Amino acid sequence: MNDSTKPDPGRRRFLARAATAGGALFLAGCDRLSRSDGMVSLFDSASALTQTAQRALTSRHDLAREYPASEIAATFRANGTTNPQNSDYQALAANGFRDWRLSVEGLVELPRSFSLDELKRMSSRTQITRHDCVEGWSCIGQWKGAVLGDLLAQVRPTAKARYVVFHCADNTYGGPDKYYESLDLIEAMHPQTLLAYELNGADLPIANGAPIRLRAERQLGYKMAKYVMRLELVESFEDIGRGNGGYWEDRGYNWWAGI
Repeated sequence: MNDSTKPDPGRRRFLARAATAGGALFLAGCDRLSRSDGMVSLFDSASALTQTAQRALTSRHDLAREYPASEIAATFRANGTTNPQNSDYQALAANGFRDWRLSVEGLVELPRSFSLDELKRMSSRTQITRHDCVEGWSCIGQWKGAVLGDLLAQVRPTAKARYVVFHCADNTYGGPDKYYESLDLIEAMHPQTLLAYELNGADLPIANGAPIRLRAERQLGYKMAKYVMRLELVESFEDIGRGNGGYWEDRGYNWWAGI
């Protein structure tokens, strides 16, 4: 499922909305309130206000905090799906991802695909950042990857493109739905938004999302899709999943997860 442990759906919905809204009710952990239509509406409204305020008060280029190497965790926590079991992914992993390609399509002028070696030859960035999960844990790691904005410049988003959708290899909890996530172009073009292929100086482990995972350092952990296979630039989410912009968003999370 990418980055979350398996919880009660009502509790996850509450935690996600509370975390993105920044409300004190997050600390109370009250499932009953999370199932209230009034509270759901309140959290949604607060999230929209948080997004508007953050965009108004901060530059689109403001950086998330970066940390010294001394604070890197000895082991970066891996949870949720840690080894997708579908046959296509397993075949790619068995071959060291030499046959893996990242397809970039949708509302772009120059659709194309990239091998892992091609991504590694692109302009890269290394950053030490903190991953914050809505389940209440954080972990600091060093990431290296291709700068997503530079990749997007190569495929030339059209004027109608508003979002980048990240389609992934893992079937969450063994169900029929593959994980997916999305960012608007402001976050996608942010200098710290990476398609990461290294963690703590080594190739990204399968448990943490190999061959690449998204790092969007101004967002909560559920936005940082693992096992990314395809990018799709779209004008809306209407025809993707249940139309809310992400796997967990389709199940009650807020699409905006800025921190």
